[in-house]
Amino acid sequence: MPILQAEPDPLDFDPARTALIVIDMQRDFLEPGGFGEMLGNDVSLLQAAVGPCAAALASARAAGMMVVHTREGHRPDLSDAPPQKLSRGAPAKRIGDAGPMGRILIRGEAGHDIVPQLAPEAGEVVLDKPGKGAFHQTDLAQILANRSIDTLIVCGVTTEVCVHTTIREGNDRGYRCVALGDACASYFPEFHRVGLEMIKAQGGIFGWVTSTGAFTASLG
Repeated sequence: MPILQAEPDPLDFDPARTALIVIDMQRDFLEPGGFGEMLGNDVSLLQAAVGPCAAALASARAAGMMVVHTREGHRPDLSDAPPQKLSRGAPAKRIGDAGPMGRILIRGEAGHDIVPQLAPEAGEVVLDKPGKGAFHQTDLAQILANRSIDTLIVCGVTTEVCVHTTIREGNDRGYRCVALGDACASYFPEFHRVGLEMIKAQGGIFGWVTSTGAFTASLG
């Protein structure tokens, strides 16, 4: 069984019972001219995770592991968007408003889609979620149970929001959750650093942190 070098401790895992979860690597968050940049963020900070995510995907695919891609977004009629979420942000920069790549965080719009470098392959799960965590109001738990998954390797953006929420949700549901630190990113580097520290603190209170290189090496 492969051994993954990680903090706070190495762990063994069965690739057949492990899923790679790629969180919200969407055009509106990562690409120049998208919603993220429109809000004044430096999207190059998020783009730094694309290469490591691609490497993790290649290794997981070669090992026959389950792969899940998530996208945060809402129905065009916004019926699944809580009013308090819709009211956040500056006027004309809110969910559902017109953005550089279509309506902001609306399913089916160009900005909602995954960046081409990480495009899902046939047979991989693409999970649309209305919230930050991948388990909230989705069928992810059923999908994982159907494959007897017990370990989640998590990467994507942003570290302190959707990645962190998914790892916390997974931990509470009994999954062993591992963050690929270099394959996660934030618009705020300090949030990224502290977010990873929080996961592995106190003996791994939410899970483990490792690198894409260690993950790839563990799969041989």
